[in-house]
Amino acid sequence: MGQRQVGGADPRGARPGGARVSTLDRLPTWVARGVWAIGLVSVLSALVPALRYRLAFVRELVPGFVPPVAVGATLAVGLTLMAVAGGLRRRKRHAWWLAVGLSSASVLLHLVKAFDVEEAGLSVAVLVALLLTRSRFAAAADPSSRRRALVPLLVAPPAAIAVGAGYLWLRRRQFGDAPWSDIIGHAAAGLVGLGGPLAFRDPAVGDRVAIVLGTLGVLALVVALAALLRPAQPAHDPNAALDPRLRSLIAAHGRRDSLAYFALRRDKSVVVSPSGKAAIAYRVVSGVSLASGDPMGDPEAWPGAIQAWLDQAEEHAWVPAVLGAGERAATVYARHGLDALELGDEAVLDLATFSLEGREMRAVRQAVNRVRRAGTTAIVGRTCELSPDAVEQIRRAASHWRGGETERGFSMALGRFGDPADPDCVLVQAIDADGQLCGLLHLVPWGADGLSLDLMRRPREGENGIVEFMVAELVDAGRSMGIARLSLNFALFRAALARGERIGAGPALRVWRATLLVASRFWQIESLYRSNAKFRPAWEPRFVCFGSARDLARITVAALRAEALITAPAWLGGDRTLR
Repeated sequence: MGQRQVGGADPRGARPGGARVSTLDRLPTWVARGVWAIGLVSVLSALVPALRYRLAFVRELVPGFVPPVAVGATLAVGLTLMAVAGGLRRRKRHAWWLAVGLSSASVLLHLVKAFDVEEAGLSVAVLVALLLTRSRFAAAADPSSRRRALVPLLVAPPAAIAVGAGYLWLRRRQFGDAPWSDIIGHAAAGLVGLGGPLAFRDPAVGDRVAIVLGTLGVLALVVALAALLRPAQPAHDPNAALDPRLRSLIAAHGRRDSLAYFALRRDKSVVVSPSGKAAIAYRVVSGVSLASGDPMGDPEAWPGAIQAWLDQAEEHAWVPAVLGAGERAATVYARHGLDALELGDEAVLDLATFSLEGREMRAVRQAVNRVRRAGTTAIVGRTCELSPDAVEQIRRAASHWRGGETERGFSMALGRFGDPADPDCVLVQAIDADGQLCGLLHLVPWGADGLSLDLMRRPREGENGIVEFMVAELVDAGRSMGIARLSLNFALFRAALARGERIGAGPALRVWRATLLVASRFWQIESLYRSNAKFRPAWEPRFVCFGSARDLARITVAALRAEALITAPAWLGGDRTLR
């Protein structure tokens, strides 16, 4: 469907590092499915009324309040087992320990709940499977997982005690006058299934209170476990991306990749090759270690950096993936067991040959002339030449013109503007006849003689042709600044869009193009392609690299999250602004 594949890795059987996936390697997935299934069985068992004769048998052996408490605990344990299954699929050691403990508890709970021997037997089978496959769950915990779980662990118990104490206060007629210390003590004891200092006039009410408090206690534990098991976003050292060694690699070899400078984003971590001559910038999103562009540094040292990155992903059971790799880098990634598919094309202008003359450039030429006749002028210069007040004014304008509340970009965006650490970035300002800013382009260095587009903004109500005007002015000024190459926007699935509209395109290609046109209503897929194509650029292919086709859906979601094409609500931290 208009996509090229690089390398000979088989996505059905390859794993990062070049080894094939064996049946034993799939055991964690099957065990995780079993744990999820027994969790579902536990939930359903807790919701279905118990058989009377079995319940009567259990009540002869344990106190009357135990079976109801066990029902609530079984429900909570079942839900937690279903959550733990995600960590097991990622081969997490801490998830294995939790699954063993919860499965063991599930056996006991099913027996004391209503002597459900069938469910208890299934739990025993899953427990045995976990014990037999222990060596397969060796992945280290995600960085910051324990720290992140510490807050729920500290907050959830007091919150549960407060809720339980409030519930007891509402039922105070059942136990008479009692000091708040006794009410709080009874609530705290009830969270762990123990009796407290309060004496209820009606034993049935006491049983119901025990059920509520026991369920609250288990739910408090579930909250902490859910925080512990959720895929982590590793903590980033804010200075890691600005390490002088990383900048020296970009300075020495950045000419090879127009995306190299974007490795300096401050939400990326870095893995360096053993020789120190190459590095990979990445970010972990939803359990996917997402690298972007080519490895930095000497291509001869790329394999060392790639292997170090893959080893780190293997250690933490992250899914490795690369967005926007060039063809040479995609070939090297393929030698390390990753497959590669063409993701789209990057538009590159050669300033030595670019011209507005000719019939093919008529539309661009007319747009540029129209804007010039309206009295618009351009200012082109390095950002280090701007005053702090000017930087702040431009930043406010860029945020105001942004199409939404979220600043998008990851693989081909720097995520900041006017930072003293980026003195060589170039800014193009369009100034209208009234002296007001009406458009801007922000570009990062691409080696010593190139620029790569980072940010393009203009007001929605602005005159058509502003972008064409700014690009034309940048080309003229760039030649005097020693700039030879200019990388414009990335066109996603360009080949499919271009080939699908040609006469003779096959039905599969036409369907794929139609699908992309529908997606363009939500994301600027076709419009970016058209806006680039009008400049008649050279098209440089970019690839997405991945270990297994089974992971493509997960990688796609992680990439959309990283690029902020799908975001959490602002109150959950989903908003990212230009800094």
